[in-house]
Amino acid sequence: MTRLFNDPARFTDDMITGFAAAHPEHVRAVPGGVVRARPTRTGKVAVLTGGGSGHYPAFCGVVGPGFADGSVIGDVFTSPSAARARSVAEAAEAGGGVLFLFGNYAGDVMNFGLAARQLADDGTPARCFAVTDDIASAPADQRARRRGIAGGFVVFKTASAAAEEGAPLDEVVRVAEHTNARTRTLGVAFDGCTLPGSDAPLFTVPEGRLGLGLGIHGEPGVSEDTLGTAEDLARALVTGLLADRPADTDGEGRVAVVLNGLGATKYEELYVLWGAVARLLDEAGLTPVRPEVGELVTSLDMAGCSLTLSWLDDELERLWRAPADTSAFRRGTPREPLVDAAERPAAAPRRTERSAATASGAAVEVAELAVDALRAARDVLHRDAEALGRLDAVAGDGDHGRGMCKGVDAALAAAEKAHADRLAPAAVLAAAGDAWAAEAGGTSGALWGVALRAIGAALPADRAPGREELASAATAALTAVTSLGGAEVGDKTLVDALAPFATAFATRLRTEDPVAEAYASAVAEARAAAEDTAGLRPRLGRARPLADRSVGTPDPGATSLATVLTAVATLHTTTGSDPV
Repeated sequence: MTRLFNDPARFTDDMITGFAAAHPEHVRAVPGGVVRARPTRTGKVAVLTGGGSGHYPAFCGVVGPGFADGSVIGDVFTSPSAARARSVAEAAEAGGGVLFLFGNYAGDVMNFGLAARQLADDGTPARCFAVTDDIASAPADQRARRRGIAGGFVVFKTASAAAEEGAPLDEVVRVAEHTNARTRTLGVAFDGCTLPGSDAPLFTVPEGRLGLGLGIHGEPGVSEDTLGTAEDLARALVTGLLADRPADTDGEGRVAVVLNGLGATKYEELYVLWGAVARLLDEAGLTPVRPEVGELVTSLDMAGCSLTLSWLDDELERLWRAPADTSAFRRGTPREPLVDAAERPAAAPRRTERSAATASGAAVEVAELAVDALRAARDVLHRDAEALGRLDAVAGDGDHGRGMCKGVDAALAAAEKAHADRLAPAAVLAAAGDAWAAEAGGTSGALWGVALRAIGAALPADRAPGREELASAATAALTAVTSLGGAEVGDKTLVDALAPFATAFATRLRTEDPVAEAYASAVAEARAAAEDTAGLRPRLGRARPLADRSVGTPDPGATSLATVLTAVATLHTTTGSDPV
């Protein structure tokens, strides 16, 4: 149970404040996360770890000499927004470019990818790498679809050490790729974790059982088994990992090993388990190199553990052994040339939006309708937040309702301000989309952000939109979402509701139906499609590894989209105005 918090919605912000205050010799807080307390030498690659909070000491606990240059921190189990990632990167960048390292989750891939593209557009070389070490989340022939869990610690360490030695950006990326290709993790859960402010865990495990193949965002295991002795568990973990041994490591017997506690498994228990693991590795002809036993990648108060093996060659062993000095991980004494802030190269200027046109006449009314639509969305999302969270918890981390509320609240505030300044509809919706993405983070935050921006870009600045422009706006939203997220109809995502809505709305508009009727008909299509996602197996996102568990439950993203579209339809039924 997570007991200590003020406002659950500010749990992460409060944590960052306290963490930075507790470790001023290692970190300083910046918007979006933390960076090293002192600037690094000019020309060094800035290695940034990142993801949702709830995993301490990952990710902010490994910021310091010899390890990461900064950490981008999202809300609990929620990927940070692109705006947060860019902010931390600009604070940490020292002239050698930026490498974002994170686990292979859709929201992280989207948001860090967006940030990297923005940095590159401004002249700062930036790359991304997603760790894929979890053998339970996809078969060996689909390694690119595997999740990143505790094995990310090894990848972060070796890539950071290479950057500390002075390797250029491409070389640091190569080290991350090389380490990841040789790293495998398998985990088990004994009980679920509880989000701050919640009164029940995201899942439970029956007494005497364990969940095999857990995720680190409160996801249960992909299967259940009997909880036996520590010896039994050690054998299951070692056997499972050896069966997935990288093909190019035959004859190599030295391994980095991480026996990781998830938050509620005591160190004494881990050491009992390690005794059996060490013996089994020896019997398999493997020699652990500087093994780590303890909490390195947690999941709030989850009871469970994972075992990571990373097969080492001479290069990776040197980097794994290299010294580091962070708040949560120390090894040797790193000798890092430090510089004063005044010696740092100036950051590249931030991109700025071209000045937004001031709206007049009918365009002002359209902008006001957009604000009214966001108010309706806010009301219905707050009403249904708990139900959306329960849907998400079936095969995910249970934060969808909370994230949607944060996103819509920020979007509405930004839209109201832009409308008060009499900006055109495109600028109002762009402000709303950017605010939604920045505050909500995660997959949904990024997708709603680009969708709102795309809708606004299709609307005229000096008059009310015509039928063709409304049709184009719906189509543009769908194109933006599918281009960013890569989802298709049938993947069990919000696209399953958005695609039929956009298609039906555009089709009905082009047959001369009244706009309100065309919209209502399209909303009915979206609601039916969202309900039909209950029969689908997810092919993307966090729910994919628990696909069978998800069958029978509608997708939360499709459900929330249909809910918002319905609320907007109701709004315009009562006001008699056309939807935007």
